[in-house]
Parts: sequence; C-alpha cells; structure tokens
Amino acid sequence: MTYRLLYFQGSEVARLVAELPGPYERTPLRPEDVDDPKRGGPGVLVVEGSARELELASRFKATRHHLEVVVLADPAAMAAFPSDQIYAYLPKPISVPILAKTLANAFAHLQLLEKQERAQADLAQLAKELKELNNIGIKLSAARDTHALLELILTKAREITRSDAGSLYLVEEDEAGDLRLRFKLAQNDSVRVPFKEFTLPISHESVAGHVALTGEIQTLEDAYALPAGSPFQINRAFDQQVGYRTKSMLVVPLKTQKDEILGVLQLINCKPDPAWIFASPAEIEQNAIPFSTRYQEFAASLASQAAVALENSRLYENIRTLFEGFVRASVTAIEARDPTTAGHSFRVADLTTGLAEVVDRVETGPYRTVGFTPEEMQEIRYAAILHDFGKIGVREEVLVKAKKLYPTHLDLIKQRVEAIKQGLKLQYSQRKIAYLLERDRQRFAEQFAADDAELAALIREIDNYLSIVVMANEPSVMPEDTATTIGQIALKSFADHLGNTRTIITPQEARILSIPKGSLTEEERVQIESHVVHTFQFLAQIPWTKELRRVPDISRAHHEKLNGSGYPYGMRGDEIPLQSKIMTISDIFDALTAADRPYKRAVPLDQALDILEYESKAGAIDATLLNLFIDAKVFQRVAASS
Repeated sequence: MTYRLLYFQGSEVARLVAELPGPYERTPLRPEDVDDPKRGGPGVLVVEGSARELELASRFKATRHHLEVVVLADPAAMAAFPSDQIYAYLPKPISVPILAKTLANAFAHLQLLEKQERAQADLAQLAKELKELNNIGIKLSAARDTHALLELILTKAREITRSDAGSLYLVEEDEAGDLRLRFKLAQNDSVRVPFKEFTLPISHESVAGHVALTGEIQTLEDAYALPAGSPFQINRAFDQQVGYRTKSMLVVPLKTQKDEILGVLQLINCKPDPAWIFASPAEIEQNAIPFSTRYQEFAASLASQAAVALENSRLYENIRTLFEGFVRASVTAIEARDPTTAGHSFRVADLTTGLAEVVDRVETGPYRTVGFTPEEMQEIRYAAILHDFGKIGVREEVLVKAKKLYPTHLDLIKQRVEAIKQGLKLQYSQRKIAYLLERDRQRFAEQFAADDAELAALIREIDNYLSIVVMANEPSVMPEDTATTIGQIALKSFADHLGNTRTIITPQEARILSIPKGSLTEEERVQIESHVVHTFQFLAQIPWTKELRRVPDISRAHHEKLNGSGYPYGMRGDEIPLQSKIMTISDIFDALTAADRPYKRAVPLDQALDILEYESKAGAIDATLLNLFIDAKVFQRVAASS
C-alpha cells in the first residue's frame, strides 16, 4: 500500500509534515485539486481546523475512496466538522511524535479496510462461483442427451475457469475389449478449430492418457516447457496447424464415486479476462496465466458432477435402449401371430412421426402454434409402434381370418358335399339293381341311361352350389343375387350315403357367407375392435415416465373419427388427441396400401389418397392434417415397403 500523506499548500500542516519521519508520499494539494478526481486518495489528509480547510476537506472526502481525515484544531473548532467524516481530532499544539503515531494508526486502519473489502469481494466471488457450480450441477443432472451433456460439461468448465479452449475425451472399449480414449469434443474462443473424432491409447505418452491412467489432476504452467521427468509429451502439430499456442493447461479426470474413469477434461490457457480473445500465439504467450488453485478445485468439483451426470446419462441411454428393444421384440412377437400384417406397426410409426414432424414445422394454418419436443416425438413414436399391441387379446383364428369361413369349416362343407354326392350315387345304384331284378334287360339299359343322366345333372347342380359357396367365401363385396342364392342353397336338402337328410350349408353358414363385405361376422368384428381396449389396458399398466405418460391415451384413440363414427369410444372432434388424429391417417393409409394382406388387395397410391380424401370430406379425419400428409409426401417414408 502507498502511504500517501495529503495536505493543503501554505498551511501550518506543511511544516509538521516536513518534520515527520517515515516512508510517506507527501502530496501537497491546492484548493482546486479538491474537484479533480485524479488528485489525492487513497491516503490520509491532514488539515487545520480553519473553516476554509474543513470545508475543502469535507468536499474532498465526499468524492474519494479510502481516505481518512485527521484534523488539527482547537477544541472549540472541532464541533464545526462532522465527526463521521474524520478519523481523529488532534488538539493544538501538536507534537510530531503524536502526529506520527496517529498517522500510523490511520494508515493501518486503511489497510484493514482494504483487506476487509478484498475479503468481502472474494467471498462474494466465491459465493457467485459456488452458486454457478450448483446451477451447473442442476443442469448436468437434467441433461439426457449425451452429446448435449458433453457440450454442457466443456462449456461450463471453461466458463468457471476462464479457459480460452478445451477438449473432452471419453473412455471406451475397442473391438478387442481394451480401453482407449476417444476425442469427442473441442472448443476454442480464439481460433476456428477443425473437429474430427479420433482415438488414442490410454498411456503415459499423452497428458490425457496419463491423467486417465493415474486419475490425478495435472496442471501445467507452460505446455512447451514441461517439468523435468514428465512422462508425457505435448504434440505441437495441432497448434502449428491452426495457428495457436497451448500454454497453461488443467487436465482433470471424469471420475465416478467408484473411482472409475469415464473420460478426461482438458482445459487450455487461463485468461485474466473471460471476454479476452487472443489475436495471436504471441499474445497467448504473453497473457495466458496459470490455472489457480481455486480454479483447479472448481474444475475438480465440476468434473466429479460431470462424471455422475455422464454415468446417469449412459444408464438412462442403456435403459432406453433396453426398453426400445423390448418394445420392438414385443411388437414383432405380436405381429408373428398375424404374419399377414407384419411390419404394419413400424410403418405406422414411421408415417406418424413423419407427419408429426411436418406439423411441428408448419408456420400457417390452425397448427402453426403446435410444436413437439423431442420427448413428445418419442411419445408419439411409442404410441404408434404399440397401437395394435392389444391384438394379443384377440383369438388368433379371428386375427388371421382371411375368408368368411375358417379353412376347416370350408373343408367340412366340402366333405358334406362329397357325402351327399356319394349318397346320390348309392341311391341311384340301388334303383338300378331293383329295376334290373324287376324288368327285362332291354328296358334296363334304357332306364340306366336316364338315371345316369339324372344323377349327373344332380351332381353338376351340387358342384355348382359348392362353387357358389366357395365364391361367396371370398371377402369381397357380395352382390345381392349371390346372397339370395346362398339362402336358397341352405334350403335344399339331400340324402347322404347313410340315408340321412343333409343340406350343403347350414343356416349359420349361410349367414356367415352372406356377409356383404369383408370376412368378419359382427361378433368377430367386435372381437377385432376390442384390441384397442386391450391395448389401452396393457399400456396403462406400464409405469411410463412423465414425458411418455400419454402413450396409452394416444394409442387408444387411433380408430376414433371426428364425426363420432369411430370406435371403441365414439369420441368426437377435440375429444381426440392431436397425436391420435395424426396416427389415424397413417393407420388408414398403411391398411390401404400394404401389400401383405391376403384378404384384400393393396390399392394404388392415388386411390388410397382418394379414399382418405373421401373420409376427410365425410368429416371422419382431419382435412388439414391430410393436406399436410399429401403436400409433404409423408407417404414416401414407407414407399419401398408398400
């Protein structure tokens, strides 16, 4: 501290000051210096007790920091000067030793004030940095995306240590199971750094490898002048390539509580001012400073938090991957029960997320304010992949039913027809034998020919009936006259080979074969439609995270229609979640165009879009979403599989 002793020229104080011993910087003042901020303080101002000097001293102190005032005055004059503005009153006459002692005390008091302010400033800075560390910890714990987490770790580490540059390495296993370091991230305020990932062995040859091996912090005041005995070397090729100068370094391991090294944080060139941009290597050489002990502690603390966050992020990613695998395996298993629709759930997921991405980007129309976060997009995707999971609760024979009659049922009808035909043949053979016994040979031949013709006609009629049954068994749209014929066939009876009266088809079979469109009876259709309820009941049992909690509600509404004609709840309009409206369009489109369903042919793209347009005009699906689906050609995402 400079011991600056201030006084006004021409006063009695000047003589006393001249006689004072000690290392004082004696600074005489003129009255006009009072208003000059460049003159005076910090220091001690000694003034006489005259009204003029007291008035000047009051003005001088009001505009100076760290200034103490000592007044030499008669007791009567002391009351004229405010006591809160002075350090000491010294009554006249003044002895030099007393004045010297008072000044020494005043300077000591100034030193204490300065130390106190520095301590307060340090405490305030420490509190600010600790608060920042705490905020960083909160942000680190909230990060889920690994790349974003790495960016956050390096950015915040550089901020709290005033580092001009930095890089981040992660420990990984190679193909042989050996550990190595992967260069994952680099940042630099002063130069543009070309980034490319690469790997290096974990060894003592590099400072990052050395820290990964030892788990200890490494600090370097000058990377180009390593301490004697350092096992590692600094590769200057990178600096030469980009025109940089690596000087001070702080290299910190990312170490878990179990002492597992997850990576290495490398901080480069501590700056006196965090806003400083180094213009050249020479400027770095001159102005980069070593990392202080406090910065080392901060970096170590942040690295510890970062290691925990990185470990959590990896655990989260592993759990997400595990769940993703479980979902895919489950859907694949469900679709294996119905091979004809294999791939449908994944195609619907692709179409649904594709349309959701279009909605997220749209800037006009009713959905211009709609946006989906990455978590909400994941929620939509899971809801779409799992939308038919409830088919596990539907009987397999109903699920895969391709025609109106089950295969075994049609075989039974064919066996029945064969029995009837055999019965007719037996009946006519018996007639021939009886006729032969009762008539002569000539008339027998004539009658046999007539009977054979009659039998052949009956068999042709029965075969024709069977052909009509087989045709009616197809799940296409049935003409009215065919339905009438089926009813008539059910009324015709014949005797089988045992003499029992048989019909080709029963009334129940006739009812099934008379289904006007498709292959399902009303009871079977209810079973199929119940898969939505089964899906919701299954998905509701999963303890979804907060970000995915609406998956069951989105999935259960994918068969609902805006006009209330959907199932199973008959929802209308805004009762249906937007995500479900998006999925409905995707589900219908894939059902129309998928080429893997034996009970119906895939329709061409133009016809599928026409059908969707018809549904839109009928008020069943959202017209705006359909237009976005068509205009953005979302359907091309599954064009190959369709």
